[in-house]
Amino acid sequence: MKIETLSVDFTDEQKRYLEGFTTGLQISRVGRGLGGAGTASAEPTGPDAVHIKAQDKVVASGRKLADQEKFKREEHPFDAYPRLRRQALDNAPPSPADNFRWRYFGLFYVAPAQDSYMCRLRIPNGIMKHWQLSGLADLADEMCGPFSHVTTRANLQLREIPPKNAVKLIEGIQDLGLCSRGSGADNIRNVTGTPTAGIDPQELIDTRPYAREWHHHILNDRSLYGLPRKFNVAFDGAGRIAVLEETNDIAFTAVEVKDGFGVEPGVWFRLGLGGITGHRDFAKYAGIIVKPQDATAVADAIVRVFIETGDRTNRNKARLKYVLDAMGHDGFIKLVEERLKSPLVRVADDAFAPRPASDRMAHIGVHRQKQDGLNWIGVSVPLGKITCDQMRGLAKVAQDLGDGEVRLTVWQNLLIPGVPDHNVELAVAAVRRIGLAAEASHIRAGLIACTGNAGCRFAAANTKRHAAEIGDWCEPRVAMDTPVNIHVTGCHHSCAQHYISDIGLIGARVPVGEEDTVEGYHLFTGGGFGPDADVGQEVYHDLKAEDAPKTVEALLKAYIAHRSSPDESFLSFARRHDGETLRKLADAEVSS
Repeated sequence: MKIETLSVDFTDEQKRYLEGFTTGLQISRVGRGLGGAGTASAEPTGPDAVHIKAQDKVVASGRKLADQEKFKREEHPFDAYPRLRRQALDNAPPSPADNFRWRYFGLFYVAPAQDSYMCRLRIPNGIMKHWQLSGLADLADEMCGPFSHVTTRANLQLREIPPKNAVKLIEGIQDLGLCSRGSGADNIRNVTGTPTAGIDPQELIDTRPYAREWHHHILNDRSLYGLPRKFNVAFDGAGRIAVLEETNDIAFTAVEVKDGFGVEPGVWFRLGLGGITGHRDFAKYAGIIVKPQDATAVADAIVRVFIETGDRTNRNKARLKYVLDAMGHDGFIKLVEERLKSPLVRVADDAFAPRPASDRMAHIGVHRQKQDGLNWIGVSVPLGKITCDQMRGLAKVAQDLGDGEVRLTVWQNLLIPGVPDHNVELAVAAVRRIGLAAEASHIRAGLIACTGNAGCRFAAANTKRHAAEIGDWCEPRVAMDTPVNIHVTGCHHSCAQHYISDIGLIGARVPVGEEDTVEGYHLFTGGGFGPDADVGQEVYHDLKAEDAPKTVEALLKAYIAHRSSPDESFLSFARRHDGETLRKLADAEVSS
């Protein structure tokens, strides 16, 4: 029987349906053991074998893989690059499966918030050269929205990228000596480190070589892609600017080990595991210390145990925290030590010398470096957004008046290091000339917001706009004489880390009447980080966005009026009171 071949011109939507239809059939075929990498009779080989074996265990136990695991199993994202190129030629948006796959290249299709991609970079330790920043500005001007966002992982995001520009953009980023590979999906994210590494007078260790080594270790080993869920690693060298390493899956915290405790005295990394503050947990330390030169090997072993033991059925329980919860910290570490083929070093808590304290304002303004006659200048970037012209201007200041570097921080701003004393005033004036500043009030310096629903489909509120309204309202009305952090996040992913802030707001739809809702927030106080690490308590539930500025104003005024002494921090004040008492104190300020 002769089968006629039909020639049909399908629409883009029909083509995406057929792609998904075919993928579904192939996944079903693998699940029945009828072919492909999932065939039960074939032993998986190659760099993806460890992930396939972990998936096979799930299927063999009678459980179902999460959709994202099926996407990875059917076609590894790196093998699908030719299809990404074809979609760019057609200016076509991705199917749901490909939307997940393209995140391996740093591309996030953010519909329905916007019919475009966001691109997240990899910038180890947050440090780039001036020409890389100006080059990114040129790429953004040509192919994206004319701006970038500094993120809370000391990174950059480019936005409003039409599908037709996606491939050209990520290849242009690579031409600049940067990359976006593995910056999204189930991969090890951008590696953070002390932004003043190598120039900070109080640091215990320069984190740059360790962040760089881990960065390249990840990039060049395909078996470290496709984890059960995303994974964060941070290195803190005890500099003046906090890195928030305790919010990461792996925290390497520099400590000085004193003599007389059975180990070589000097600087080590203290190892913390399982930080994920969006799930109300910080990395836990158990007396384990790591020689800095061994950090990559230890991190690699931890990740590989996570690959084998992480949950591949429930995305909400797939982070390292839940593995630790299930098997216990000691049980997990035992597997890590088996992989390392040697025990990890443990010491008592009193083996550590006191660590230098961080400074909440060290990321803003002019600060002395350890090098004589040189300074870093912390530039205030309102809510992390900088235009392309400002990017080029900052690059020019770094090139002409600094050491040529630009350093990003987890506080959504950046530093220009290596500025000689005689160039400081000129550099500060040049920063002002491009519409930014090297100074900020105690309110502005700690005001942070995620992308919000203007560019993220998960967010319940326009966080950047509302955070700006909070700053605009409170700054002229409250004379804060001590730093305060106000973090505004749009959803439970907590990219702006609202739980660890003095005042944290998480987006919510607030009921109005019987059927309608408006944008709003749940408000928390008393969160902290570093030595003060703890999750804040809820004080206001279902607060309308329009009421947020006045509510924050009232809380700040209540603090100034009722603090125990001029030296008491907002954090200490908030933790001295329960939510009901804080509301009463704030209400009294409103009525006064």
